[in-house]
Amino acid sequence: MNAPAISARGLTKTWAGGVEAVKGIDFDVHSGEVFGLLGPNGAGKSTTVGMLTTTVRPTSGSAALHGRDVVTDAISARAASAVVFQDPVVDRALTGRRNFEIHARLWGVSPDEAHGRINELADSFDLADLLDRPVATYSGGQRRRLEIARALVSRPRVLFLDEPTVGLDPRIRYELIDVIGGLRARFGATVLLTTHYLDEAERLCDRVGIMHAGRIVALDEPGALLGALGDQVLEVRVDTDPTVALTHLRRHGVADSDAFAVGATVTIPVRSQSSDVVLAAIRDHGIAFSATGTRPPTLDDVYLRLTGDTLAA
Repeated sequence: MNAPAISARGLTKTWAGGVEAVKGIDFDVHSGEVFGLLGPNGAGKSTTVGMLTTTVRPTSGSAALHGRDVVTDAISARAASAVVFQDPVVDRALTGRRNFEIHARLWGVSPDEAHGRINELADSFDLADLLDRPVATYSGGQRRRLEIARALVSRPRVLFLDEPTVGLDPRIRYELIDVIGGLRARFGATVLLTTHYLDEAERLCDRVGIMHAGRIVALDEPGALLGALGDQVLEVRVDTDPTVALTHLRRHGVADSDAFAVGATVTIPVRSQSSDVVLAAIRDHGIAFSATGTRPPTLDDVYLRLTGDTLAA
């Protein structure tokens, strides 16, 4: 069988001072897949990308890109991949075209071949009319599109996008999501995306690995993760200690182990019975509440159930 596009086994990173950023993660990404690492800031996503892109040396464990070990065969691993970092790295004093040309030269792409690729990418990313302008005159969204397009000049087999839409206003962010959504179809690259935006993960990713405190706590298709919570969740704002209320509801079979409490709100997945039946049972057990509501589950619910923390951090 062909090697996975990305493979990690027991991958760890401990920084100076004993800070454990990544604590022994295992996962594979299939060729042609769009895979998301989902979690709040500090979960270990960027450190993981750093190890996979050879910019951070693992403390232990192993990782490979298409069978090329990121430590013992780092040059080959880099040749198979490209990365768009969280912080902008394009040279604003240069034109978009010159940024493309320098990147192509660094990656060993011949001038003739680079010329054709630059024009193709500029058209695909709606940059053709901007190529000969200094990047300092680009909008934030235009600069981000340039960074992603430039990374594709070398025709990488694996493309890493580390928080690609962070800091953009909502309209530009949604435009960029649409661009990212077409990468696989147009360029055939395997994509690993890190994000803490739920809508990005649900829209773009074939599978997501949810990270918390340096570990992957769940890994599956977004639909499967959501499906585990059923079609609806019931939110109940209780007038007593929510942890005590939740423990009581679990003990008496009103709530299962996947119910959780945040603040004064208890969230209960509703499956085989209606929300009205669950509310009646809560009343019967003497738990007072002031507000209720039902809605479809989100990946934030999945994360809260697993960790007790919110993704939007």
